[in-house]
Amino acid sequence: MSRQLATHRPPGLKAWLGLLIVLGPVLLVSMDGSILFLAMPRISQALSPTADQALWILDIYGFAVGSLLIAFGSIGDRYGRLRLLMIGTTAFGLSSAAAAFAPTAELLILARALMGVAGATLLPSALAVLSELFADPRRRAQAIGIFAAAFAAGFAIGPVFGGLLLERFWWGAIFLINLPVVALFLIFAPMVLREVRATRRGGVDVLSVVTSAAGLLLTIYALKHLAAEGVDLVPVLLGVAGPALLVWFAVRQRSLEHPLIEFSLFRDRVFTVAVITGLLPLAAWSASAYLAGVYLQSVLDLPVLDAALLALPGAAVLTLTCVVTPFVVDRIGKRTALLASHFSIAGGLLLLLPAAVTGGAGWYVASTVIAGLGYGISFSVVADTAVGAVPAERAGAAGAIAETSNEIGNALGIALLGSLAVLVFRLQGPELAPTLEETLQLPSLALAAAEQAKAAFVTGLHVVAAVAAVLHAALGVLTLRWLAR
Repeated sequence: MSRQLATHRPPGLKAWLGLLIVLGPVLLVSMDGSILFLAMPRISQALSPTADQALWILDIYGFAVGSLLIAFGSIGDRYGRLRLLMIGTTAFGLSSAAAAFAPTAELLILARALMGVAGATLLPSALAVLSELFADPRRRAQAIGIFAAAFAAGFAIGPVFGGLLLERFWWGAIFLINLPVVALFLIFAPMVLREVRATRRGGVDVLSVVTSAAGLLLTIYALKHLAAEGVDLVPVLLGVAGPALLVWFAVRQRSLEHPLIEFSLFRDRVFTVAVITGLLPLAAWSASAYLAGVYLQSVLDLPVLDAALLALPGAAVLTLTCVVTPFVVDRIGKRTALLASHFSIAGGLLLLLPAAVTGGAGWYVASTVIAGLGYGISFSVVADTAVGAVPAERAGAAGAIAETSNEIGNALGIALLGSLAVLVFRLQGPELAPTLEETLQLPSLALAAAEQAKAAFVTGLHVVAAVAAVLHAALGVLTLRWLAR
């Protein structure tokens, strides 16, 4: 009886302080997935990246996080979650400093990749350490809800925060801002958090980790190069090798006793819809946010502070929706919530279509507000829906896949939809340079060529918005058919 009473004893001040300390790295990891969206015009001026290098600067971070989340979750279980959390936070701070002072685009890509590897150590370990702080299931659920809301809010406020920093500082400041948070965590975490280990079946299949990451990166590299430069032998070969590695990875998982990803979970339709909902909205959000940032600054010639302020209403709606969605879902159900998510995102994206070279800031704000409702819903219900669709003994695997789908979706949006925009620009632009920023920086650029470049970029934005809207409408129809009332 005394043990049962202890289990349900309200958490003390130390537990809530632990939650506050853990939220620091969580916010950093999510913010750094989006903080560059308004910074890319400045980075392009400073480092002159090529079209595919600019996309790698943006999405290599998400690919690194998403590819390694499950593996680092297993490593933390075996060797200690707090230990891995401390190591990962230190590495995140060091790689952030390296990114801030990177002298070339190649070194910035490398630093962003290292930030992604460090970020992959933080998320599963932070959530596991947090769960141990709250013994009472109801308090634990509240803490995890705050954790999820903070993670989603980081994605939403990243561009706004980056724009505010860029108004007064040089582009490297968006990485250096991580260092105070890292320092505070390293000082206070050992005081309020305790080491946690878990007995976990099996180990980490290193070959699966390497194969999945290599297959994904080779495939994306080929697509980016083909979009920016056209058909060439090397990217075509890599474009064949990448998917082949991914197929071999999937086949290998079926033969392992403890696979990295349990593909058998996708036999459940509810789980499949939840994972796609974790991936597609973040893909649409990241691509549209990045392209809209370039549109506001390089097409409409708005200062970065004005662009950040225009992004604020959508970020506020997204964050508020994340907070209130769990309470609303209790009343309307997950099926209705998912349907509202998909169709509001589709409608919001379509509001970008009237945006033009000569004006469109109002359409952009309306788009982010309407789509923000859908994004907030999707960010809030995905993990819970995925975990609830499977037996209790497989909840950990389901949650890991749902969390991975978010990070991979964020990276795929930039990689695939961003490459689509690059392709449209290459086909319709003045053919003076592969990107809008590079074209506008050319000396003695004719006014007609500048207008053609801007028009080509806006067309690419429209194509991306339309494709993403159609995909979300299709996902809404799939949800309508597959999920029971």
